[in-house]
Amino acid sequence: MGQRRTQVLHTAIDLLDEVGLDGLTMRLLADRLGVRASALYRHYPSKQALLDAMVAHLVTPPDAGATLDGPWDHQLRAVAHGIRHLMLAHRDGARLIAGFHDPGEHAVASSHHLINTLTTAGAPPTTAAVAVDTVLAYVNGYTTQEQARATDPGAPPRPARNATRPSTTASTSSSPASAPT
Repeated sequence: MGQRRTQVLHTAIDLLDEVGLDGLTMRLLADRLGVRASALYRHYPSKQALLDAMVAHLVTPPDAGATLDGPWDHQLRAVAHGIRHLMLAHRDGARLIAGFHDPGEHAVASSHHLINTLTTAGAPPTTAAVAVDTVLAYVNGYTTQEQARATDPGAPPRPARNATRPSTTASTSSSPASAPT
């Protein structure tokens, strides 16, 4: 990635954190960079292409070559916790990730790895794919609601909401076939 393209990407992420997804416009980004909005289209052909690049950048960890190991349920839980943490680290992060058209190579590879892990553990391939998609969709939806409540002045403070949730420390089976449906 070229230096200027990287600068556009990082500035867009900074603006996302500052003004949110609705406030992130190509015009505002161009103003921040000291260029005309039309100059941005040299690096990203559309705003959606920029948003997709932001998602791909955010979901690619610094140790992108590392793979998960351990039982299938630990891997799935680690990915769910990781993506939730990533979305919460950025204003409107869940909405940004929910709206991607192209998540990037790393996200696709991670998804395929999880599907293969579930298949190896005994789940049929179609069931494994649906399970991974369902977990990720649930995490995204939950985090979207969590971020929406965080911006709602009438919502109870976060510690009060968390204190009322039941514990989720129950042990899980190591076989996807015996997981609750």
